[in-house]
Amino acid sequence: MSISTPGGPERRPTVVSTGKKPAAGRPASGAKAGSGKPAGKPAGTPRAGGKGPRKPVTPVKVSQGRAWGPIALFVAVGVLAAGIIGYGAWASFQGAKPWDKRASAIDGIVNYRKSDPESLKYEAHKSGPLTYKYSPPVGGVHNATWQNCMGDVYDAPIASEHAVHSLEHGAVWITYRQGLPQDQIDKLAGKVRGVEKMMMSPYEGLDKPISLQAWGFQLKVDNADDARIDEFIKDLRVNASIEGPTALCNTGVTATGTTPRDLDSQMPTQ
Repeated sequence: MSISTPGGPERRPTVVSTGKKPAAGRPASGAKAGSGKPAGKPAGTPRAGGKGPRKPVTPVKVSQGRAWGPIALFVAVGVLAAGIIGYGAWASFQGAKPWDKRASAIDGIVNYRKSDPESLKYEAHKSGPLTYKYSPPVGGVHNATWQNCMGDVYDAPIASEHAVHSLEHGAVWITYRQGLPQDQIDKLAGKVRGVEKMMMSPYEGLDKPISLQAWGFQLKVDNADDARIDEFIKDLRVNASIEGPTALCNTGVTATGTTPRDLDSQMPTQ
């Protein structure tokens, strides 16, 4: 190794020789072949400070959260559909039950066919005033003439002896306490007027504002808005007939008054 020292007025760079030569065809360390520029660090070269090579950065996924709105809507629709299907199945089951079973299930109804069948028996039609065990009566002995029950709304009391005969034919007889507010009377009349096997009249001495009768069945309620009224009519109109659905409701007496009219010679008997 030789070291040059300044020996004249001009200083020259110090040159240090290692005695090694670059390999044939290989550029000197620190330069790219043919580029004239220093070579960059090869991949995997440790970073300054002794740290290892830089690891590739994994992309970070940003969570958007669950879309609760559509999920809640889907659940609500599912619950509604299940409810509709369930109600349909229940309604079908209820509709498949015999009419008397459906009627007996109405809250507050009295089924005299079951509790007091003797009160409903009779051997023949009878003329004149008759005495009944229940008020209003729901069956038993009656006059040969029935009260017209083609959706008739009577504004005065009618004879029970005629009304019971109408019940025998499958009519529902709605009675109400005199003095019932007019709007209540109008609601009841709306359920009766023009409907075959239906009739309505005021009744003296009622212990409830409204009482409904079919042959062997009775329901007393406080208000014309009571939903049980419609259930009673639906289950018992026509069905409660003990003479079949073809029993007449027209050609009956239409007069009001509590005294029965014996029209046997002018009326067909059934």
